[in-house]
Amino acid sequence: MTAALALTALLGPAAGGAAAVTSAAGTRTTPAAAGDDRAVVAGLERYAHPLRGTEPGGSADDLRAFGRMTRGADIVGLGEASHGSKDVFTVKERLFRQLAEREGFSAYAMEISWSAAVRLNTYLRTGEGDVRQIMRDEFQDGYSLLNTEELAHLFSWMREYNRSGAHQLRIVGLDYSDAGPEQYDRILTWAEHNESALLPELRRRYAALRALPAGVATRMAAYNALPLAEKKTMAKDAEAAYQLLSKAGKQDPWVLQEARVLSHMAAEYTVDWSDPAQAKAASRLRDRTMAETAVWWQRRTGERIAVSAHDGHVSYETVMPEAYPVTMGADLRELAGRKYLAVGTSLYGGDYRARTATGGTGTYSVGPAAPGSNEYTLGKVRHRDFYVDLRAAGRDPVVNGWLTTARPTFVIPGRYPNEPTPPLALGRAFDVVVHLHHVRASVPVPPAQ
Repeated sequence: MTAALALTALLGPAAGGAAAVTSAAGTRTTPAAAGDDRAVVAGLERYAHPLRGTEPGGSADDLRAFGRMTRGADIVGLGEASHGSKDVFTVKERLFRQLAEREGFSAYAMEISWSAAVRLNTYLRTGEGDVRQIMRDEFQDGYSLLNTEELAHLFSWMREYNRSGAHQLRIVGLDYSDAGPEQYDRILTWAEHNESALLPELRRRYAALRALPAGVATRMAAYNALPLAEKKTMAKDAEAAYQLLSKAGKQDPWVLQEARVLSHMAAEYTVDWSDPAQAKAASRLRDRTMAETAVWWQRRTGERIAVSAHDGHVSYETVMPEAYPVTMGADLRELAGRKYLAVGTSLYGGDYRARTATGGTGTYSVGPAAPGSNEYTLGKVRHRDFYVDLRAAGRDPVVNGWLTTARPTFVIPGRYPNEPTPPLALGRAFDVVVHLHHVRASVPVPPAQ
């Protein structure tokens, strides 16, 4: 399996049609009967805040309570039950606007490459380039589900905010399956002006990586096609370059971060994804590295950051322990303590886009939520779309019992076919949940004319 298909946060492992699944705690569970959950619904309704809608723009009065829920947190995870649903991303734009405009957040971290984020930040800062063309260039292969009109709208809004906002907004790339040529150039240029004695060795160590072809999909395919021994040499060289910079007399934390990302990327391409042990270790490292990058950015800048990723990453508990033994959310809680807040999204039913095992993309449907699932009960709350603070609702013993019990939950991988309803205890996974009754498939950015 290629590293492109190993972007499991976006794609997820392919799944069969098992009728029962295994919970994170190892307990085998099956969908339960609906039962009489009126007391649970009544308890949730006491803490539920209705949303006026999912589309950004207009009044944000309905999100004031959400802003209050995030106070005290420096890092807020904004999850998505599906990578391919329009309304999930438009409501996340609404949430981020509230955080940026009212709560002082300044960054939106994503499951994209560091170098793609740098390019987007140039657009956010200067308006240089066409945002959709940047997305076409950068969101290819395993990242292609993010090449959507919903994210183009978010980036355009961030650019407009930066024209006159109280503070500058930025994108942070948490991932490392690709690096553009400019990333090497930035490191070498810094060395030329600050540690020129290192320049020949750095050029030698990065030579093979810099020789990869242009274009994200083309570059990743060419990298994957190299013999394993050659990829291991490239990984050794990338790590040596990072160590060289980390021990230099002069140092720049941003240059070190760029070199660290390159080392992680090169190591990822040495993984044999057909070996379950190697795949599990690589997935574990990826979640840890994404968490460390978010914490590094927050501490380096001192500013608050929203971390946008799949629900399976921002949550505290894993829904697929065989693939993801520890989540990014669990790592963020370990590294940042109570300064991290996990917000999940939930959907009763609707459509989503996903990639197939052959690399194509299709639109698929889920729902309506089945009796016994978390969404079935959430769907009984009188509001069509709403958010609820699970910490507060969990003070009710009846609600707490419901929140801490694993039930089938829509956590939809980005690859089809998939198993979209693993068991999850919402109260153990998230601090806040945003529930949407119906979602539409995301809208891809059209090809260039």
